[in-house]
Amino acid sequence: MIPDKLKKGDEVRVISPSRSMSMISKETQDIANKRFDELGLKVSFSKNILESDEFVSSSIESRIEDLHAAFLDKNVKGIFTTIGGYNSNQLLKHIDFDIIKNNPKIICGYSDITALSNSIYSKTSLVTYYGPHYSTLGMKKGLGYTTDYLKKCLMQEEEFEISTSTEWSDDLWFLDQEKRNFVKNPGCNPFLEGEASGTIVGGNLCTLNLLQGTEFMPSLEDSILFLEDDEASNPTEFDRNLQSLLHQPGFQKVKGIVIGRFQKASKIPNNLLEKILSTKKELQNIPIITNADFGHTTPHFTFPIGGTVKIKSGKETTIKIIKH
Repeated sequence: MIPDKLKKGDEVRVISPSRSMSMISKETQDIANKRFDELGLKVSFSKNILESDEFVSSSIESRIEDLHAAFLDKNVKGIFTTIGGYNSNQLLKHIDFDIIKNNPKIICGYSDITALSNSIYSKTSLVTYYGPHYSTLGMKKGLGYTTDYLKKCLMQEEEFEISTSTEWSDDLWFLDQEKRNFVKNPGCNPFLEGEASGTIVGGNLCTLNLLQGTEFMPSLEDSILFLEDDEASNPTEFDRNLQSLLHQPGFQKVKGIVIGRFQKASKIPNNLLEKILSTKKELQNIPIITNADFGHTTPHFTFPIGGTVKIKSGKETTIKIIKH
């Protein structure tokens, strides 16, 4: 079930299913609001978006109220999450998935929102989107690639191929919007050659793994896994988190894997990543692409969870989003 694309003049609602808007600076909010205006979108904010507790979040009841209200409001055509965090999986048993199924619309976010977006897709078949938060659009510099692919995925019907960004950054941009450090992007790495097409499942690996063994875990059959991890990851954590996913029912029917760029703090250079991947016999016969432009660095492309992708890993490595 693919939701209607956004068009100029549409209202989008910002909700905080994980951490609160209270942690986002006024400068970042002002820039984000301007970005949405440049996209031709009107921004509204959920009722409880500024609530904040000792976890810089809010009650399950408040977050559920805002999520349901955003889907029920006929004026709202798309939903963006404020930022990630650690606790969106608290909401899953409290969501009325019939509300979402009967009022399908775009919902976009990444990181901790992996739990929410994959659960919605699993329970309703609604395609969700792994892309920038509201707060991401508050970035002053280096956002062109990110917004280009947001438009391709959320505002256009045509299939599209994902090109490699020219440069990337892993700095704490929200601390100093003027002092940024961008480096040349070497591009994707074709770790194992081959071609495949399938349904996209994934996002943040350690968050996706929170769904294992629950009713919210999407099927891995005929899937292309898009996986990334944040700065809390390291070689041993990534290895065991990946291995846990490989043990899931249906993994033998996974068609391919695309791995997003790691943050520098993870200390997983490409040669070490390839060593980890090479130890997994479950991965020997499927195409694998690494160092793709998504994850917790800047910039990143938007992709549809539940959408269809075709990948080619080799001398001419390509990622093409077919259904979104």
